[in-house]
Amino acid sequence: MSVSHSNPKVAAYQQVAAHGGVAAADGHKLIAMMLDGALARIAEARGFAQRGATVEKSRPLQRALAIVAELRACLALEHGTIPRNLDRLYDYVGRQLLRAHTDRDPRILDDAALVLNEIRMAWNALPEAAPGRATR
Repeated sequence: MSVSHSNPKVAAYQQVAAHGGVAAADGHKLIAMMLDGALARIAEARGFAQRGATVEKSRPLQRALAIVAELRACLALEHGTIPRNLDRLYDYVGRQLLRAHTDRDPRILDDAALVLNEIRMAWNALPEAAPGRATR
């Protein structure tokens, strides 16, 4: 999924829709939206990389890295093994995204997306009343 910046009206609509979704989201939905956003930015960067647009791939990579950093910051590490394991996974994804800035191998982005997608699927599988469903 790629954000179109060629049409300013479409870009403005997408930004308003995203902000509206965030305002209405509970903690669980917000994490899911962040994971989706990071995955979308990675896909966008991968598209730029495939076209040889190495400079253009930096912006979506930076955005994905910022999202992953926020996901890490939301973890309550004092709550046991799961948050600590997620921290290690987010750290790995962050390092992969940093490597992708200079490395032309698209498998680096594929690895990062695979990890985030696994986290996303597990997060979305949590039942409504699961303890610790929200991050704090």
